[in-house]
Amino acid sequence: MGFLVTTLIFAVIGIIASLCTRICCNRGPSANLLHLTLVITATVCCWMIWKLFFFKACVCLYVYIF
Repeated sequence: MGFLVTTLIFAVIGIIASLCTRICCNRGPSANLLHLTLVITATVCCWMIWKLFFFKACVCLYVYIF
């Protein structure tokens, strides 16, 4: 449950950040595409790092219990 909820939170944050970038940094199509790519890449990287720590904690907890 926690993994899916946090994944949805990351998706919502990514969409909001993309919209804010589009509104606040409107400097033409090329710059907009660059900023959008950077925001999406940063969001995905943060999610992947969180996912690694989440599953590492689950494995450690499983090994500790059993």
